[in-house]
Amino acid sequence: MREYLVIFERAADGGWGAYAPDLPGLGVVGDTREEADTLIREGIALHIAGLHEDGLPIPEPVTTAERIAIAA
Repeated sequence: MREYLVIFERAADGGWGAYAPDLPGLGVVGDTREEADTLIREGIALHIAGLHEDGLPIPEPVTTAERIAIAA
């Protein structure tokens, strides 16, 4: 099992976007964060299945994230 980092971003219109940096070209948008979560999970599964079908390597999850506190 692999675990990919997913970035969720709130859009100016109130919707949500999500993407997995280790899986280039995969991104989704939803009306809610929950919808974006569902779509990115489905998208990751489909993306990996497509790579398998095409005989391409599955990218290793290497991206990490960290919150850094800054006095503002």
